[in-house]
Parts: sequence; structure tokens; C-alpha cells
Amino acid sequence: MCGITGIFRLQDRAPIDVNLLHRMNDAQSHRGPDGHGIHLEPGVGLGHRRLSIIDLATGQQPLYNEDESVVIVFNGEVYNYQELVPQLQAAGHTFHTRSDTEVIVHAWEQWGAACVDKLRGMFTFVIWDRNRQQLFMARDRLGVKPFYYSLTPNGDFIFASELKALQQHPQLPRRMNPKAVEEYFALGYVPEPRTIFHDVFKLEPGHCMTLQHGRPLPAPHKYWDAPFAPVPVTSEAALLDELHARLAESIRLRMIAEVPLGAFLSGGVDSSAVVALMAEQSHTPVKTCSIAFDVAKYDESAYAQQVAQQYRTEHYVERVATDDFALLDRLAGFYDEPYADSSALPTYRVCELARKHVTVALSGDGGDESFAGYRRYRFHMHEERVRSMLPLGMRRAIFGPLAQLYPKADWAPRFLRAKSTFQGMSFDSVQAYFNAISIVRDPARRSLFSDKLTQELQGYNALEVFRRHAANAPTEDPLSLIQYLDLKTYLVGDINTKVDRASMANSLEVREPLMDHTLVEWLSGLPRDFMLRGGEGKYLLKKAMEPHLPHDILYRQKQGFAVPLTEWFRGPLAQKVRAAALSESLLDCGYFNRTTIETLLSEHQSGLRDHSAPLWTLLMFDGFLKTSQGISA
Repeated sequence: MCGITGIFRLQDRAPIDVNLLHRMNDAQSHRGPDGHGIHLEPGVGLGHRRLSIIDLATGQQPLYNEDESVVIVFNGEVYNYQELVPQLQAAGHTFHTRSDTEVIVHAWEQWGAACVDKLRGMFTFVIWDRNRQQLFMARDRLGVKPFYYSLTPNGDFIFASELKALQQHPQLPRRMNPKAVEEYFALGYVPEPRTIFHDVFKLEPGHCMTLQHGRPLPAPHKYWDAPFAPVPVTSEAALLDELHARLAESIRLRMIAEVPLGAFLSGGVDSSAVVALMAEQSHTPVKTCSIAFDVAKYDESAYAQQVAQQYRTEHYVERVATDDFALLDRLAGFYDEPYADSSALPTYRVCELARKHVTVALSGDGGDESFAGYRRYRFHMHEERVRSMLPLGMRRAIFGPLAQLYPKADWAPRFLRAKSTFQGMSFDSVQAYFNAISIVRDPARRSLFSDKLTQELQGYNALEVFRRHAANAPTEDPLSLIQYLDLKTYLVGDINTKVDRASMANSLEVREPLMDHTLVEWLSGLPRDFMLRGGEGKYLLKKAMEPHLPHDILYRQKQGFAVPLTEWFRGPLAQKVRAAALSESLLDCGYFNRTTIETLLSEHQSGLRDHSAPLWTLLMFDGFLKTSQGISA
């Protein structure tokens, strides 16, 4: 795992500022503490920070082909690189290292831009080919690894693994994008391809781009999408066997490393399945890492301990107090742009723990999206059955007024929160799902935003992110559609972002066997009844793991990495959240309504309403403003 950066003179071949390139590269030193390097030639500068995992002796970057006409900087892992070596050798290529990086170089020489179709893994990389005069870049299919880029006013195309590296460039555009602010307060992150800044972008997952001197900046090209193409099924027993084989292979490939390797173990289905199959393929005890909380309703460590004992893992546990908010002032610095998933706090802690014992950790991330594990999928499908019975116009006429009249009841059990249900019934499927997962819903955002921001938005709504992806979805099945939306938005913008920044801040590589693209493709084509059956999510995965894991691990209610924000903001963090929400930086940006913020604080801290989600979102936005220099609204 590493960090990459670079400068490409799009309009000419003027010399690259080597000191600037070094500053950009060093801004990501946490991603690669084991080494660094740069490549310079007229109009091209590439930088790399290395975290050594494979081929410790000869895998340094930038890395070149035989005559040094092709050079690469690469972040990630290609898990099938050993399979590609014989193919490339048979085509006449000579290898001088044992690294997956050199495989990409020769794959580019052999197949050009189509080399990405051959690669199985998590990656972003940039190749400069002097003979072809092309700069080629690509991001992995599911967006595990990040890639930021911008074209500055002086014609520098700049790129990096993290936004903080781009911010070293004096001409980086730093004006906030109001659409990104709207998206952040709806979703808790800024979804691809946008960033918080105008004219700074993320390369979307499954996309690549080719640049040349003297030519305009091209639009990125999509090389992959989750197909949701039907897969033939002979029997459930055959499916269970195939799933086990596919999972075992994906895990086996991700256990290749020349440094200490282990796994996160939360005690949930996904991480427990990964650990079980790791243990079955390992000749030595698997190292597992868990976080325990000091309050029972947040603590899953007993379940993790149960799996650790069953598979005799070398298990490490660190207890975290529920008032562990020491990281709050550092969080914004990890993420560079507004990011509001509070589980970033325990995620950082488990990465910190893991790094004490291993350099690589396998995780269970991605299982909820592909196996339909989220509870919100079940609620959505219940509502979808009702929506299918009545036309949209009739539902709007009936349920729209009911949603307005019914009181908001955050305190009540979900089945009594009829206001949310009535809202969902009055929307089409995409809008209903967007509404269900929004952190701050439409009416609340309109109230929170100032007149200035509302005018700048010109009617734009973050719902358009979901509309865009839904229009391109290769499926019309209701469950498949929302899984597809999560693969394009939540998985990339929230989960992968959280894990990448938390792990890289600790110089830890995290690998994700449940996000193997061949596995995701296969799962996307199975009948949805194998994902969600009888109100039980992850049906197929749980059945496949029944011989390997206890019943109470597989079938207990999902808990997740919870943080007690509600209690924090009424207790030890009451003054901190008030100070942040009414801070000079937040109010002076001109985007928020002070009266609404004061109401949120008053109602929450009095116990009248639970506004912990919008208050946390404001707190993190304030942190972003304070850590980002020179920005303007």
C-alpha cells in the first residue's frame, strides 16, 4: 500500500518544479513510510511513497520497463499478478523484480489501456509511456483506493492519493462547490466524481483516463461496471459449494505477503467468515484484532472472542471507552474534505491496534452490499411491495399529506415512525431509498442552509446523484437496484474512504476479499431470493458458513460500529459541539442558518429531539474548515 502523486504539463513540456513535487509526495508520507522516489523529465513528474508488502528488496518505485521508456507509480495490490507473469513472459517480456508493479508495466506494454481488464485487485496507478507520449491512469473497479486530480490554471494536471497532496500546489482551485455541500449534508460524504472544491475531482471506480501533451483534458472512460447479468443456478447446494470455493480463493490471494498479516474480527458475519476461511488455509494461527467497548450495548467483543477461540487465533483486543473522543480534533486532517461517518473513530482505533502486530489486515467490508445485509434493504423491500400496488400519483395524493401531518418521532421504535414510512410511500423507489439513508433529509437541509447557499444551488438536490446512477443501472430489480446504488455511492464514498484513511494514517494495508470483482460480478447475477429471504439478509452467505461458524454469530441482530453521539452531545461534548456549530468559521462561510443551528442544539441538549446526526455533520464540517487553508465559499 502506498501513496502516489504527480504533475503533468498538459499544454507544454516545461520543467517540473522538483521542490513542489517533493512537497506533494511528502504530504502523503504516512501512506508510505518505508521509502520514496520521484521520476522527472520534461513536462512529467511522478512521486511515490512506499509501504513495503511484496518484493521488499526490489519493488521500489517509480518502476521502469527494460529501456526505461515506461515508468509507473502504483498504489494497491494486484492479487493475480503471479498468474499474469507466465503470459507476459511467453509474449517476450523480461522481469527483473518479483513485484506486482512490474506486472502492470509489462501488461501496459502488451495490452495498452486494456491491461486494466486483466488486473484483479485494489489499485490506482499512473503510467508514463515516452514512446507513445501518453499518461495513463486507472482506478480499481470498486474504488478501494483513492485518486484525486485537478487541472490548475497554469496547465498543470496534478494527481494524488489524497487531497492534502494536491493542496501543496499553489494554484489548486480552493473555492467550495455548493453542490458538494448539499451532497455532504445529505449523505455524510462527497460522492464521486465531485470533491468539496470546484475543479478538483475524484476518478470514479472502474474508470481510466489517457492524457497527452498539447491535447485537452479528456473525459474519463468507464472500463467496468457491476453486470447484474443472470447466473444459471442448478441447485442451492451447488451454489453453496461454489460460494465457499470463491470465498476461499479470494482470501487465499489476499494472504500473499512478505510481512506480518492478520484480520479484523468484529464478531459480525462478514469478518467472522473471513477469519474462519483464513484459518482453514493457514499453517500458523491467524492474528486477529478487535475493539471492545466499555458499555455493553456497543460491545461485540464477546462474539469476536468466540470465533477467536474456535479457530485458535492469536487474538488481540483493545478496550475503548465510550467517551473516547480524543481523536475528534484530528479526524478532519485524515479525510481532507468533509466526512461524517462517526464510526471513523473506532475504525481508526482498530487500525491502530492492528498495526502494532501486523502490516496487512483482511477485513469483511463489502459483504453488506453484495449479500444484501443492511436492514434498510428489508425495510425498502417491504415498502416496495406497497408501492407496487398503487400508481405514484395516487400514492403522492394519499401519503404525501399524511407525511406532513404526522409528527416526527425519533424516540419511537421504527415501526411507529409513520412519518418516515408515509414519506417513503409518496416517493418513487429511488427517491424513497435516498430519503431513507439521508443523514439530513430534504426539509431539514432546506432549513439548515442559508439563503446564499440556496441561491447558489439553483434547485440542485443530492438526489440527482442517485438518479444518475439509477439511469445507468444494468438492472430493474428493486433489490438489485439499491444494491447497485450502494456499490456506486455508500461503499465508495463512505466505507472505502473510512477504511483507507484510517488504515493509511497508521501505515496499515487493509485487504477486502468480499470486494473481489469476480465475486461481486457472480453474486450480482444470482436470484435475489438467495440474498434476502424471509426477512433474513445474507441468506446465501449465512447458509454457506453454517458448517464453519456458530448459529448465534450468523443469526444474531447486526450491531455495527456504533458511537454514542446522542449521549456525547448531551454530556461531555455538549459545549464542544455548541462551540463548533456556532463557530466563526462555520457561520462566516455564509452557508448556514444560525437560527436553525441554535434550534438543533437546544432541542437536542434538552432531550426534546435527537439531532445527533446533523450536529455531528456540522461538527465535522467545522473541522474541515479549520484544517483547510485558503478556501472560499
